[in-house]
Amino acid sequence: MSRAVVTAGLDRICIVMMSAVGDAVHVMPIIHALKAHHPRAHITWVLQPGPATLVRGHPLVDEIVLFDRARGWRAFLDVRRALAARRFDLVLALQVYFKAGVVTSFAHAPVKLGFDRARARDANWLFTTHRIPPHTGQHVQAQYFEFLDALGVPHGAPAWGLGPWNAEEREWQRQFVAQFDRPIVPMVVGTSKPAKDWFADRWVQVCHALYHEHGLQPVLVGGRSEREAAAESVILQGAPFAHSALGSGLRRLAAILDGAALAISPDTGPLHLAVALRTPVIGLMGYTNPKRVGPYDFAHDLLIDAYGDPGEDYPLDMVYREGRMARITVDDVMAKVARWREQYRAARLEDLAARDLRPS
Repeated sequence: MSRAVVTAGLDRICIVMMSAVGDAVHVMPIIHALKAHHPRAHITWVLQPGPATLVRGHPLVDEIVLFDRARGWRAFLDVRRALAARRFDLVLALQVYFKAGVVTSFAHAPVKLGFDRARARDANWLFTTHRIPPHTGQHVQAQYFEFLDALGVPHGAPAWGLGPWNAEEREWQRQFVAQFDRPIVPMVVGTSKPAKDWFADRWVQVCHALYHEHGLQPVLVGGRSEREAAAESVILQGAPFAHSALGSGLRRLAAILDGAALAISPDTGPLHLAVALRTPVIGLMGYTNPKRVGPYDFAHDLLIDAYGDPGEDYPLDMVYREGRMARITVDDVMAKVARWREQYRAARLEDLAARDLRPS
């Protein structure tokens, strides 16, 4: 395919990105740009139930078709049935796994735009009619913007529009923050892979420093997996003044992050959600490449990069590095908290006060 702009109608668009929360966050700027360029666009998003809870009801997402992988092969039948009667002008195949290719094949559209052959794993390119031009490695967010470039859709700074967007959610957020006597710091204590997790005993030490030295309230956030529950037990035993909000759900997690003075997170969905909400976040990264999946355009100076060796100019690739999270020390985190105090604290607390998100 040439580098010419792909000609496609934009009235009815189907987005195939069924993966995790972080990926869903990265899709939102694409939707914002499409709607800004073509307000009449009707956007259908094929998405898993988990991340669907984050974006359901968003004013720019017109329709969600669920892909419930817990149903096994029946999930494909469900999606095929849901897409059978729909007709689209354009499909954006943003996910490059075989299952996503199968779902792309179910959608009826004259243009199905996907990644170039080099980046379309699992022969995903076979399921598309058009492909974006080859490109050297980029951040995941920048890769998605390539689809807009191929369509001739302008885009500037990314916009997400996530966070509380109705009165009930905003009231829950105010009540949650008001129960504390100090600004909150959500801490993401578990991820999808043990190799990306930090260590419960180090979280305990961070809790003590935040609470006793900086006047901040540690709040544990995330799901209620076995590993997260185990970390919660250790942390609350060692730092009983910490508050656990594990298992609150993605919408309330977004509200907590939006009402926080600072967040701390390994590479997982809430890290990218904090970036989207413009909540200062200390990123703990060692297993995954920060150049590809780190904070996109915010809080880079708060990132702790344990992926690379000192002075290493590592490539932007998808290689995982085992054992690197152990390199991140409590002192490393507290040095970034000091950086937050210098560069972000005053403006952030002023913003929270303006939104009536002050502790009691």
